[in-house]
Amino acid sequence: MLRRIEFTCAATLLAAVVILVGVASVARAMGSPIIWSIEIAQLLFLWLCIFSIDLALQHERHFGISVVLDNASDAGRKTIEVLNLIVMIGLLAFLLQYAWKNAILMHPRQTGSLQIPGSYYHTSMIVGFLLMMRTLAVKLVVTIRKKADT
Repeated sequence: MLRRIEFTCAATLLAAVVILVGVASVARAMGSPIIWSIEIAQLLFLWLCIFSIDLALQHERHFGISVVLDNASDAGRKTIEVLNLIVMIGLLAFLLQYAWKNAILMHPRQTGSLQIPGSYYHTSMIVGFLLMMRTLAVKLVVTIRKKADT
């Protein structure tokens, strides 16, 4: 269910970015540009990237180096996968604390012509790290269960 919600959010954000850029282009061509359109498009695109990254990770469409895994035995491959997932979850947990501090520090900073808080941009890192940690934790459980079954 969460995957469908994420996909719906990503699709909605993509549509919003396309519509906003189209409307802003027409308005600019007609001589009355929408000043805030770039800021909103950047914010929407940033959040679109966060959801898309997690969706790519869920579908294993993220890029990766598999040279070591391709040359390892089945048991070695699963051990490397488990260790890799643990390291990635640990790294994201480590980065999460700095992303949280950064979002708090950026909240008073007003950005652009709309004067929206900078934390609206920086909160995407927190959400992205949490989504990726959830995805990697599920992958870790699945990988460990596969290892126990073989």
